[in-house]
Amino acid sequence: MPHSHHSHSGQFCRHAKDSLEEVIQEAIRKGFEVFGLSEHAPRWRVEDLFPEEADLLPSDLLSTYLSFLNLAQSLRRKYEDQISLLISLETDYITPLDLSHLTEILHEHEEIDYIVGSVHHVNGISIDFDKKTWKRSIQACLLGIEGRTMNPGPPPFLELSDNPSSASSPSNSPSDSEKTENDDGDHIPNTADLIPFLENYFDAQYDLINHHKPEIIGHFDLCLLWIPNFKIKDIPCVWERVERNIKKVVEYGGLFEANSAAIRKGWKGSYPSEDVLKLILSLSGKICLSDDSHGVSYVGLNYIKMKNYLVEQGVKEIWYLVPVAKRQDGDEDVGDRRRIVSRRLENWVEHPFWSHLEKIQ
Repeated sequence: MPHSHHSHSGQFCRHAKDSLEEVIQEAIRKGFEVFGLSEHAPRWRVEDLFPEEADLLPSDLLSTYLSFLNLAQSLRRKYEDQISLLISLETDYITPLDLSHLTEILHEHEEIDYIVGSVHHVNGISIDFDKKTWKRSIQACLLGIEGRTMNPGPPPFLELSDNPSSASSPSNSPSDSEKTENDDGDHIPNTADLIPFLENYFDAQYDLINHHKPEIIGHFDLCLLWIPNFKIKDIPCVWERVERNIKKVVEYGGLFEANSAAIRKGWKGSYPSEDVLKLILSLSGKICLSDDSHGVSYVGLNYIKMKNYLVEQGVKEIWYLVPVAKRQDGDEDVGDRRRIVSRRLENWVEHPFWSHLEKIQ
């Protein structure tokens, strides 16, 4: 579809590539009509940095995001005749600091059109950096402790254990009682061990949803990144949380992104997974599209595969965001900030974007 609500560039994100302008130019070349620029919100503690950021301080992340806002506004004006660029940020929720500081940023910067509401950490530990760190998050949830992604050092380095002094202790390893294996042969925790982690993930997501009412919910079930075939529908205490969160977003008119990045990470379809997507649709949730691009080569990547997946799952219409100044009859309000509205696109699979994308890829 000619929309993406979630993107990054190497200019402002160290695990991405290419400049922001190069990403925009590629979106234009591929026929996108709406493209959301959603660099990561700052993180506020040294222990929340990543290895590629070991030479930075949290204050540097804030300066980087403010520089992004300035450039994004300039590029929006430069390319306004070729594409509708929306300015955003992708959140996280690691500690309450993230909620309160985001409130301050949104209050001070009205140029931010919308929020991509994402959760990338559980109990203080990143869940999408790598599988070992994801497992540490699961163990922290089992133990009822708060961990961290980075040891603040100096110099900062990737934490290897939630209790570094006993890193070799069996108590710091996932339970061996009922392990299964994923496709690459690595052991994953059993269902009982996963439950606290999944509960905490969806509870954190609910806190973010309730506090900020993000206009876009980013990769709703990122918690399943390393276990794409896991059926959370079979766990009532988790599935109740999923349904609660979806209902809350539907209540204020938020959109759920179908995120094609899952396909390049080994999923057969985009986020959300099949059971979650079907529940969203059954509860009248609105689906929008995102590529979660991290550079030029990722713009629109796997969009045709995502289209096929969504068609198979019965997605009849998609929605996209429009500046409130361009509101038309039939557009609907989203959240409380009222800087954008959502617009329905029916017969979306017939749009010429798809044939254009097939020709140039």
